[in-house]
Amino acid sequence: MTKPRVLLLSGYDARSHAIWRLRLQALFPAWRWTVLSLPPRHFTWRIRSNAMQWATQEAGTLNQSYDLVLATSMVDLASLRGLIPALSKIPTLLYFHENQFAYPEGRQRNSNLEPVLVPIYAALSADRIAFNTKFNRDTFGQGVRSLSKSLPEPLPAELFLKIEQAALLPVPLPVVIAEQDTDSTSDILEIVWNHRWEYDKGPGLLLSIIRLCQQAKLRFRFHIVGQQFRERPEPFTEIESLLSVLATDTGVERGAFGYLEDESEYLALLGSADVVLSTALHDFQGLAIQEACLQGCRPLAPDALAYPEYLPADSLYPLSQEPEQTAQRILDKLQRYAQQKKAGENQKPIDLSDYQTPKITARYAKVFEELLGVRLA
Repeated sequence: MTKPRVLLLSGYDARSHAIWRLRLQALFPAWRWTVLSLPPRHFTWRIRSNAMQWATQEAGTLNQSYDLVLATSMVDLASLRGLIPALSKIPTLLYFHENQFAYPEGRQRNSNLEPVLVPIYAALSADRIAFNTKFNRDTFGQGVRSLSKSLPEPLPAELFLKIEQAALLPVPLPVVIAEQDTDSTSDILEIVWNHRWEYDKGPGLLLSIIRLCQQAKLRFRFHIVGQQFRERPEPFTEIESLLSVLATDTGVERGAFGYLEDESEYLALLGSADVVLSTALHDFQGLAIQEACLQGCRPLAPDALAYPEYLPADSLYPLSQEPEQTAQRILDKLQRYAQQKKAGENQKPIDLSDYQTPKITARYAKVFEELLGVRLA
């Protein structure tokens, strides 16, 4: 079998989910791909209704002949296989890009059980499951165990076995040969924060950091970029104001503020920055950090979530119960980075080769071969 016919289903096609499916297709360009995706809105409705929607509107596509089905964990796979029986006979991999158990307390998208039960049923229905990181797999397993203890009857043992045997398949990263365009003669530390403008990415902590920088009148230039939505978290209003004050106090022109639509402009910004900063309360892989690392940025992220899986200890900061204490720890590291830049000390690039071709292609191919029962050419 040299050109498998693959059906790829993305039930809630947010940006990072779209990146996964597009890069996966790029790893196996000769394969015959059929893709169905749904827009990332109305989360609880989307995760529960996608099987019904596809089964009634895409029955012709779903009933075609396939060798392999790949579905994100947002897909109601159990219902879809019941509504389209032909799919139940095709080897299927369920891919967990994230899980609802790991969202920060009080910020879950819905308090009912639908967002966690749909992936549980899907996991039981799939032939195999995979997670992008150990952090994702472990938090899902912990969440399932905790949920099982709270239910009238425990969840089936088969589910726990599948989680233990799950593959770890990160979202692939492109191979990048980037030359960082940082001005080593400048005494300004260029810092980029490139995450979604939502509460789970820690804008409150970011505000505390910038407030300390403004009070100390540090010659730091912050670039606050990333995807924005209809409702902008309140901290960003004060962040924008403080950055203007910092620029006035230090004479350092303000950096970028807002989403950069043009990818080349965004990559150029990453290439000109010294540090990429994360203040995230949750991150299942950290694509924004990894993208910046590939462009030569020095990362600074929490010593939690998925970050310790690929970042060295020197690029991590400890979290404290007191946000101001955490902010001060981050500021101390940033000041040290600024001193090292001034001294002309070069930093060792972050090794992300395990996430890039050819290594990542081989990892995916191994799982696909096990599902298909054949050696892929």
